Amino acid sequence: MDLGITTQAKRPWSGQDENPSTAELPSFDKGCFLCPGNARISGETNPDYEGTYVFSNDFAAMMPDSPDAPQSDNPLFKTQGVRGLSRVICFSPDHSKTLPELSVTKIRGVIDTWNEQIEELGKDYLWVQAFENKGETMGCSQPHPHGQIWANSFLPNEIERKEIHLKDYFEQYGSNLLVDYVESEQKDGSRTVVETEHWLAVVPYWAAWPFETMLLPKAHIRRMSELSDLQRDDLALAIKKLTSRYDNLFQCSFPYSMAGILRRSLKRVRISTIGNYMLFSIHHFCAAPRLESLWWATRCSLNHNEI
Repeated sequence: MDLGITTQAKRPWSGQDENPSTAELPSFDKGCFLCPGNARISGETNPDYEGTYVFSNDFAAMMPDSPDAPQSDNPLFKTQGVRGLSRVICFSPDHSKTLPELSVTKIRGVIDTWNEQIEELGKDYLWVQAFENKGETMGCSQPHPHGQIWANSFLPNEIERKEIHLKDYFEQYGSNLLVDYVESEQKDGSRTVVETEHWLAVVPYWAAWPFETMLLPKAHIRRMSELSDLQRDDLALAIKKLTSRYDNLFQCSFPYSMAGILRRSLKRVRISTIGNYMLFSIHHFCAAPRLESLWWATRCSLNHNEI
């Protein structure tokens, strides 16, 4: 249950203000670790890429050969080892162009790369997610527009809880919760931010964060690989429109955390069963830029699941 406090936004704010950077960036920065032809911190040299570029994170959060976690007989100090991969995806060679500033064609290239990575890693790992923390105030350490892809051997707690609720809804009503939700939001319209032929972006009824949005397909799509070319092109358009709305609203390159380009491995479950209640979606967890900090980025991450 989410507690809705209608007076919270009216509280006077005397804390620290975070002002997003308004400095213009060059299209190429010779000191950037992600620009084409430059050396990364690992010493490896980036190729002269023209579209997206994916490489293993030089400071990966998870490793495929991580050692086993130390064990304790004390029930209060239980740990579990996890294994995984962490990759970086540069959205384009242009150091200055964030996702909303790319053309729809370029964003389509990002979508195709997301899908390729998620499908590849989903063969070996239980959980895969692509995400982006944009802006210094959201904890991004590198200004060159990029995202990350994490693949891991466990199912995050929050995702597991969501699956349980989605399954419970399906068993009770015989339909997909999010498909029903999209239909209801289309009829209501009051929370709609962007609507295209195949996609709907809304402020979720259960939103927990300022300016939070959820981008949902109008059809029952279980995973990104099921999207047709038309649906992918339209998704690129929807992403551009939605992220541009953020920039235009605050007259700056709006900082955000975007998560939800996800793949739950179906090797261990019947696809015909889980497909009934799962739905592909993209989730933006956002906060007003003057009230942001690294805490927001950490708390907003989809993996804040006591891992």
